[in-house]
Parts: sequence; structure tokens; C-alpha cells
Amino acid sequence: MGEEQQLRLDLEDLRHLESIAKRPRVLSLLSAEIRNLDARLSKVTAAAAEAAAAAQPAVSAEKAPAAASGLNYVTLGSFSWDQDNDKIKLYALLEGVQEGKMETLFKPMSVDIKFHDVQGKNYRFSIPKLNKEIIPEKCKVVVKPTKVIVTLSKASKGNWLDLHFKEDKLKPSLDKDKDPMAGIMDLMKNMYEEGDDEMKRTIAKAWSDSRSGKTAESLRGYP
Repeated sequence: MGEEQQLRLDLEDLRHLESIAKRPRVLSLLSAEIRNLDARLSKVTAAAAEAAAAAQPAVSAEKAPAAASGLNYVTLGSFSWDQDNDKIKLYALLEGVQEGKMETLFKPMSVDIKFHDVQGKNYRFSIPKLNKEIIPEKCKVVVKPTKVIVTLSKASKGNWLDLHFKEDKLKPSLDKDKDPMAGIMDLMKNMYEEGDDEMKRTIAKAWSDSRSGKTAESLRGYP
């Protein structure tokens, strides 16, 4: 089983446990581990995408024809931004954008905007994982003669130190060289040891259902 698939399965199990856990401390531990695994999955997915792209022959952005699966885009990687307590504004220099030829996709933790047929080219502005959550329905794009302004509405008021998500080094994390499953097992065993009888039954049953009994068997050795 590949690392990406293993991480997805582990995340699925942890989210299931999070949905049935009740103790604040247990929820906190699960939430931290989910964030860590999610960040690692993003890195693994990005690395796989880069490897796949590197295997393809290089094509000039100006002359690249439309692929069967979609169009080719020039990435808008240079922009500036500022913020207040409620929103963030991103400024990207791009001349000739037509409002009717844009595709915008705002999600709670990501931004993806495509500009079609801009002086013969297609451009894309994307932030795959934001530092904090936004309110998609309140976000917008304003087109100016020489630039576009993207307004992001913050889900919670306050100052952002960065636009991009960065893993909190103070939170429990998996050793890069350690099997992700082993790290989760350690976490689950600690929860099992500290939990009451109901929590022990809950953890054992959940892992038994998702791992065909393998994890539950490993937990039975704990009193």
C-alpha cells in the first residue's frame, strides 16, 4: 500500500474516532494528530504531482495547446496582500482580465481562481491551504484595468501572521522516518490507558471495525 493511501486511511480512522470521542483532552489529541497527518498528506500529494509533472516533456506556456483534461495555465505566483480585523485583500498585477471569463472557487481553507483568454493566455491564482478559515460566500474578486483584487472574509476576527498554513511545531507530530500507523498506535494506546471502561470499549470497537480486528487485538494487552 502506498504512503498516500495509508495516510488517507489513517485520517479516515482518526476522524471517525474524533466523531465519537467526548472527553476534551481526547478530542484535542485527535484534532492535533489529524492536522499533522493532513499536512503530511498534502506534502506527499504535492510531491507525487511534481514527480508526475517532471516526467512529462516541458511545454512552453505561451504555445501549450489545450489538453484533453483541460486548459494550460500560467501561475500567478507574485502578489501583495494586506488585512484588517475582518478581511484580507490580495493584489495581483494582471492586465486585460474579463469578468465573464473567470472561474472562482472559494473553500473554507483554500482559494482557486482561473482567468481565461487574457491576451491569449490563461492564468491561475491558487492558495491550496490557507493559514486559517474563510467564509467562501463572502469572498469576491474585483477586476481593475491593470490588476485583480481578491477579498477574503475571515471566519474569525483577528490578525493572520501568514496566508499559508504552516504546521505547528509545538503540537505532537509524527517522526518523518516513523511509520504513520505506529505514531497513531502510540496515541491510541495512551488514550486507552487513560480512558475509562466506556472509552476503552469505544476505541477497541472502532479500530476493530476499521482494521479487521488487528488494532483491537494489540490494545487488549492493556488493563
